[in-house]
Amino acid sequence: MTHVEDELHSQPECWARVAADAPGHAGALPAPGERVALVGCGTSYFMARAAAGLRERAGQGETDAFPASEFPHGRAYDRVVALTRSGTTTEVLDLLGALRGRTRTTAVTADPDTPVMTAADDLVVLDFADEKSVVQTRFATTTLTLLRAHLGLHPDAAVADARAALEAPLPEGLVDSAQFTFLGRGWTVGLAHEAALKMREAALAWSEAYPAMEYRHGPISVTTRSTVTWMFGEAPDGLATQVRETGATWVAGGLDPLAELVRAQRLAVAVAAARGLDPDRPRHLTRSVILDANDR
Repeated sequence: MTHVEDELHSQPECWARVAADAPGHAGALPAPGERVALVGCGTSYFMARAAAGLRERAGQGETDAFPASEFPHGRAYDRVVALTRSGTTTEVLDLLGALRGRTRTTAVTADPDTPVMTAADDLVVLDFADEKSVVQTRFATTTLTLLRAHLGLHPDAAVADARAALEAPLPEGLVDSAQFTFLGRGWTVGLAHEAALKMREAALAWSEAYPAMEYRHGPISVTTRSTVTWMFGEAPDGLATQVRETGATWVAGGLDPLAELVRAQRLAVAVAAARGLDPDRPRHLTRSVILDANDR
């Protein structure tokens, strides 16, 4: 079993643990009414997008999400929350340094022995969800579970659905597909983008993601019989029929959307295996992006 397979299979236990621990982290996480920005890079940015959508939907306060490198310094926030598995990502550390003394910051990280521990004002360390793999799975979903639980939006069924996502066979024929498109609505758009990223990282696959209502505004034009179109959450009326009429395979996400992401992670690993790739060694990628001055 690869590192990434082992780690993605441990997600139900990680989610149960972090949901139980969430009240103890409340002081480091956004309070109701705060104006908040969540930031990250890569996978962490997509989790930030999902969390921002959930917080606004819950009426907890205005919430934005940005890649750390694209943070709008002209805007005022009560708190900036940085998601960083490694605690060493250059763009995140640069942003936290620039915000020190003028905006309250929180870092959610997996490694307690990294520079982020002194860069942020408040800390949440999820070391039990750290990973050996370059490709993120359990740290990302455990972080989002923490934020869902903090908002009171972690459903009891999520852990059971994650176990179901790990046990049930993947839909037949998906592994041999040439193109993978993931769709979401609201907070699940971030999950759709993360699913597409997993396919690119682990399997070097042609993968895309869109808000579901935008799919008919152009992207459906490249959908063919070799396409898988996978919906996170409830689909817009009529979309499944339109996709099937192209000859593509439609996958309706019937589980909790975060558990659907676990299914997509499994698909990425399965496609990698079918293509003779090692998902623990993704091409051109490292566990953390650390830049020197000339690369910024």
